[in-house]
Amino acid sequence: MECIKCKSKAVISLQHGALCKKHFITYFEDKVFKTISKYQLITKNDKVCVAASGGKDSLTALYLTKKYLQKINNQKDNLNNKLTALIIDEGIKDYRDKTLQDLKQFCKEHGIILKIASFKKEYGKTLDQAYPIINKKTGKKPCNICGVWRRQLINIYARELKATKLVTGHNLDDESQVIIMNTFKANTSISAKLGPMSGIEKNKNFVQRIKPLYFCSEKETRLYCLLKGFKVEFGECPYITESYRAEVREMLNNFEEKYPGTKTSIINSFLDILPLLKQRELNKDHKEINLCQECEEPCKQNICNGCKLREILPK
Repeated sequence: MECIKCKSKAVISLQHGALCKKHFITYFEDKVFKTISKYQLITKNDKVCVAASGGKDSLTALYLTKKYLQKINNQKDNLNNKLTALIIDEGIKDYRDKTLQDLKQFCKEHGIILKIASFKKEYGKTLDQAYPIINKKTGKKPCNICGVWRRQLINIYARELKATKLVTGHNLDDESQVIIMNTFKANTSISAKLGPMSGIEKNKNFVQRIKPLYFCSEKETRLYCLLKGFKVEFGECPYITESYRAEVREMLNNFEEKYPGTKTSIINSFLDILPLLKQRELNKDHKEINLCQECEEPCKQNICNGCKLREILPK
């Protein structure tokens, strides 16, 4: 294949044509920066926390967030007052320890402050240790447990860092999967919180979450990492095969292979109806958000889900 821009050897074939290494990197970065600009995800006054894992998506999001902040603040070097990376160490053997090392090296090379939190420290056990105990009493799968604790810790630490925006590495594949999952489960109220900028309305207890890679496919992000030479583990969490998401992902991948553009169409269709979903939620009489009696984090019950899971574990 030849690049449609310069006739050099192409590295990828996209719907609008093939691109070489140089023009693909430009195309990819422009798409991310246009997403940030169009949806006003990051402004000059923001203090940004990037929820990183050391995987391809979070490294790409971290790298391009720094590049965008440098651009709008006219700074080339010190962004310590503007950018921090945050990783949650769940304690997944032979997985998180590897990506953590990659992230430490990446942050060192790019001069980014890294904050580390862990399930072991905050909940008394790693996910590997907690899952069998909680599963035996509740039937919950590892992803259910991990999701609750990760979301809670990410918000707690981002708030402690006084971040005004919280970047996640969710890409187009991730978002199309969640949209379909919520549709299959009739979770339209949850879907209303999706989009490039998460949430329905601002709340001082939650750091605003943003997704700069919203329109980037997993294939594109993987290639960007390879072409930029980022040291990254492309392996997946060993628990992913036990999740509902894995089945939806396989289904969408099959559709994408047979009908290219399926995932993009899901995203674009969803964005068309998202304002209606948000407005419907705003018109509802929502149950007031309380503070958990145990940890004082926001929740709808007296005790948050994170603490309920922790209470199942032996003291």
